[in-house]
Amino acid sequence: QVQLVESGGGLVQAGGSLRLSCAASGRTFSSYAMGWFRQAPWKEREFVAAISWSGGSIYYADSVKGRFTISRDNAKNTVYLQMNSLKPEDTAVYYCAAVINSVLLRAKVAGRAFDHGYWGQGTQVTVSS
Repeated sequence: QVQLVESGGGLVQAGGSLRLSCAASGRTFSSYAMGWFRQAPWKEREFVAAISWSGGSIYYADSVKGRFTISRDNAKNTVYLQMNSLKPEDTAVYYCAAVINSVLLRAKVAGRAFDHGYWGQGTQVTVSS
């Protein structure tokens, strides 16, 4: 089992920045690839970014490329999502997810790798215009 707890969400004006954190506990963190997803009201869950256990493979949704950065600190069992140049359409509940590293590396679509992974409870991000 892997337990995931997100933090760092909040209210920010358009153009501002936030950094989300996801603290993991349970099984060996460095065995797992990590991902960030989001779900806006009345919309389906959307892939945002993913990172392999070593940080050597990183994936982003087109909608966040150049604005968001995913990173991880295996010593702290934490994955981060730095979000810059935020837009109102980034408003959503952001979720952290974990999956065995090889599952991400074999996936044809990075976001689908986490379908059967571990998930956190989410943190709300609201971007005002």
